[in-house]
Amino acid sequence: MNALARTEEMETALTPLGAEMVGALGVQAQVAFGELTLVAEREGIVAVLTALRDRFGFQQLVDLCGVDYPDREERFEVVYHLISLTRNARIRVKVTTDEHKPVPSVISVYPNADWFEREAFDMYGMLFSDHPDLRRLLTDYGFQGHPLRKDFPMTGYVEVRYDDEQKRVVYEPVKLTQEFRQFDFTSPWEGAEYPAPVLPGDEKVQG
Repeated sequence: MNALARTEEMETALTPLGAEMVGALGVQAQVAFGELTLVAEREGIVAVLTALRDRFGFQQLVDLCGVDYPDREERFEVVYHLISLTRNARIRVKVTTDEHKPVPSVISVYPNADWFEREAFDMYGMLFSDHPDLRRLLTDYGFQGHPLRKDFPMTGYVEVRYDDEQKRVVYEPVKLTQEFRQFDFTSPWEGAEYPAPVLPGDEKVQG
């Protein structure tokens, strides 16, 4: 079975499940790329995820991440990726928020959401109410700003590292080596001029 046929089969299999969830949970549903996506209200996310775990068998939270759409009134999407081993299916749940409106923490439903929510707070500035320890996870002490926002500036920041020679932590300007890289966009099958490699056995075809 090719990938397209499998995707169509998955969409067909998930559509009745999506319809059932829309009726039971009051969410919007769509199927894309073989996965079901639910769009829920921010204030009701704990109830929705609880029902998905207990009633529909999505026992595991695989990931919780963020997406930034600066032009939207509520610029952020918090995205929950769930998996059901009994159904052999995955599901994606989305809610929207902004810099000021907190999203209820789902640690009570999926305890492993703890560090996922901290990462979303650190990288995007998303707030999660009732989180027991909402502080930065990946950036340095005293870091200002949120690096995964689309409007985060690329210069003017410092990074911290341990200098083994000085035996202490040092702060240095962020160095974005990506800006100085040279890229060759020529197709690898045509146009590129590379020295021809000499392989064992080539001498047999000389002359």
